[in-house]
Amino acid sequence: MSGHSKWSTIKHQKGVADARRGNLFTKLTRELIVAAREGGPDPAMNARLRLAVQKAKDNSMPGENIERAIKKAAGGVEGASLAEVTYEGYGPGGTAILVQGLTDNRNRTLSEVRNIFARGGGSLGDHGCVAWLFQSKGVLVAQGGGHDLEEIELLAIDAGAEDVKVEGGAVEIVTRPSDLEAVRRALEAKGIPIASAEVSMLPKTAVEVSDEAEAIKALKFLERLEELDEVQQVFTNADFPNEVLEKFKG
Repeated sequence: MSGHSKWSTIKHQKGVADARRGNLFTKLTRELIVAAREGGPDPAMNARLRLAVQKAKDNSMPGENIERAIKKAAGGVEGASLAEVTYEGYGPGGTAILVQGLTDNRNRTLSEVRNIFARGGGSLGDHGCVAWLFQSKGVLVAQGGGHDLEEIELLAIDAGAEDVKVEGGAVEIVTRPSDLEAVRRALEAKGIPIASAEVSMLPKTAVEVSDEAEAIKALKFLERLEELDEVQQVFTNADFPNEVLEKFKG
């Protein structure tokens, strides 16, 4: 799997989402508010909001919380000051890092992100310094759920997937962003459980971080960035050895 997908998978396996559910719900609420503010409160007419609602449900966010966030956005007050921000730079081992956030205080968030880069052995760069290394894709991770993994692979391809990889009892499916929902629906219609589905920034090429100490340092650095309330997603082109990932999640 890609470096980003390995990092995303390890987050779930390590229990980060469950351990910091309050932090996670804050992020999901911000995305719901901004999506509804930008494209309207009706998910049927707002693709970004549909994806935000589905992601919230995937992470066990209560339905009343989802509805409340959308109503706040429709009210025009809540979330009015939230701005989308992107930070680019380099992490341990020279890996490319792309950070997307939603904040009501740009200066505070920039200061917090810069501090984590500095303490983690990385450095913030200028706008555009690493963005060209990534491309927007839909990414789904399907669990077997009693289905043959090769069957899932073929179903995904038939539904429009661009790339499919089987690893560790799961299937990673890459689609065009516009095809993400259609591929998900096609798999769920066959009773295939979806562990996660989101529009992501995948690296065009990966940088292997083979040294164990450097890899652990990079993983801790990514985790600290993810812990910031204002940071929505962190993407990297780092590729970590499986044995290091196992040790980190343990």
